[in-house]
Amino acid sequence: MIENTPVKIKRHRTAIKRASFSLPVKCMLRDGLLDKSKTMFDYGCGHGRDLDLLENMEIECTGWDPSFRPDAAITRAEIVNLSYVLNVIEDINERSQALHKAWSLCDSLLTVAAQIEFAAPDKEQEQFGDGVLTSRQTFQKYYNQHELREYIESELGEDAITAAPGVFYVFKDEQAKQQFIANRFHRRITVPRRRISEVLFEQNQDVLEPLMGCLTQYGRLPAPEECEQTAELVDRFGSLKRAFKLIQKVTDESPWEEIAQKRTEDLLVYLALARFKKRPPLSKLPVTIQHDVKSFLGGYKIACGRADALLFRAGDPDAIDQACQRATVGQLVDNALILHRSSLDYLEPLLRIYEGCARALVGEIDEANVIKLHRFSGKVSYVAYPDFEKLPHPPLRQRIKVSLPTLSIDLFDYSHWQDPPLLFRKDELLHNEHPKAKLFQALAKQEERVGLLPTADSQLSASKWQAKLEQAGLQLRGHRLITKNT
Repeated sequence: MIENTPVKIKRHRTAIKRASFSLPVKCMLRDGLLDKSKTMFDYGCGHGRDLDLLENMEIECTGWDPSFRPDAAITRAEIVNLSYVLNVIEDINERSQALHKAWSLCDSLLTVAAQIEFAAPDKEQEQFGDGVLTSRQTFQKYYNQHELREYIESELGEDAITAAPGVFYVFKDEQAKQQFIANRFHRRITVPRRRISEVLFEQNQDVLEPLMGCLTQYGRLPAPEECEQTAELVDRFGSLKRAFKLIQKVTDESPWEEIAQKRTEDLLVYLALARFKKRPPLSKLPVTIQHDVKSFLGGYKIACGRADALLFRAGDPDAIDQACQRATVGQLVDNALILHRSSLDYLEPLLRIYEGCARALVGEIDEANVIKLHRFSGKVSYVAYPDFEKLPHPPLRQRIKVSLPTLSIDLFDYSHWQDPPLLFRKDELLHNEHPKAKLFQALAKQEERVGLLPTADSQLSASKWQAKLEQAGLQLRGHRLITKNT
C-alpha cells in the first residue's frame, strides 16, 4: 500500500474516447428521462462525446470538465450527469464536494455513475487510499453496487434508484420518483378489439376510441383530468359510465375485467417494492396512483397491507418454490424457473416482486434476455444470449447473478470462450402469445424426434452440438433440421 507518498494522480488519463453513448446516457434515453423537452448538463464530461451525440439528436446540453473543457460555464439544468467522476477522485472530501455540486446544479434529476467491482481488471493493482493506483498513474475506486447506492444516499439524504450496474438516478421530486418506479412495473396491454358493430359507437368513434385507450392504460374509469375527451363524452352520453357501457357492449365485459385485474396486480407490485425505502404517504404519490389505490384496493392502508404481505412472502423460499411450480410460463428445472424476459408479465405478483427485488439492486441489464428465478436460494440470474430470436441455439455470452440475502452481484463473462454453451428448448421460456413461440416449438419437436434434444437441466457446447448433428447426418437451416447436403 502507498501511504503518504507524493504521487501525482493524472486524472485526465481516465477520460475515454468512445464511439457511442456512455451507459448512463443510454439509460436515460431508454427510460424516457432524457429527450428534446429536457436540458442536460454533464459535470465532468471528459472529451464530450455524449454531448456531441445528444446535440445530433437536438437535445439541449452543455458540459464542463477540469481537463478538457475548463473554461466552459458551469450551469444549472433539469438533468445533471455525473458520469464516472466519483471513481477517479482520490481525495474523499473532493469526491463528496463533486457529488454535492452536481446535486445543487440539477432541477429534477441527477444521474450518477461509477465503476463497480466486476468492471475491475483482473491484474493486481497497488492499493492507494480507498482505491487503487493504476499503471497509468490514475486512481480508481471500484464500488460494489450496494456500497455505491449507500454512498450516494448517505451524502445527499435522498433515495438512489438503480438504473443499471453502477448507474443510479436521484430525483428532486418525490412524485416523479414514484411515477418512475411505478412505470417499471406497469405492463403494456393492447386495447381490446370490438366484437360486434354498433351504430351509436360508429357515430361517436372520435371520442370513444380515446376513452378505450384510457381504460386500457388505467384499468378503470379515468378521472376527468386523465382523459381529454371527458367533457365531450359527458355531453354526448351523460357520464363516462354510460360511455363505458357502450364500449363493453361492442367489446364484451371480460377483457376489461382482465385489464382491471392486471392493473391491480401492477399496483401491488409497485407498492411492495416501494417499501424498500420509506414508502411515501398517499398525498406524496402521483395523482394517478392515488386514483388507482382508491379504485382498485379501497384505500391506502389496505393496499399497503396487501403489498407488505406479498413482499414478506417474497423472502420465503417455500412460497417462491410453490409460485414457481404454479407458473404457467417458463421452464421449471430442479432449482429454478427459467424464462425469457418477455414472459415476466405473465407471472403472478409474488414472482414479479421477487424479480423486482433483484432489479432494484442491479438495475436494468439490457443485454440480458433470459431470467433465472432460483427457487430456494434467494438469487436471480440475468443471462445474455445474443440473437435469441435469430439463432436456433444462441451461445451464452454473460450471466449476472444477484443474491438478495447478501446484496451481492457476481458477473460471469463467457464472451471470450472458444466453445460456449448453447441454449436449447427456447420455446419453453416463452409465453404462447410470443410471435415466434410456434416456430421454436416446431424445432424442439424435430430435435426431440431424432433424439438430439438435450434435457432441460443439461448444457451442450457448440462443438459437441455440431458433432451430434454431423453424426446424425443433419444440419440446421434457420429453425429447421434438414438432412445434410440437401
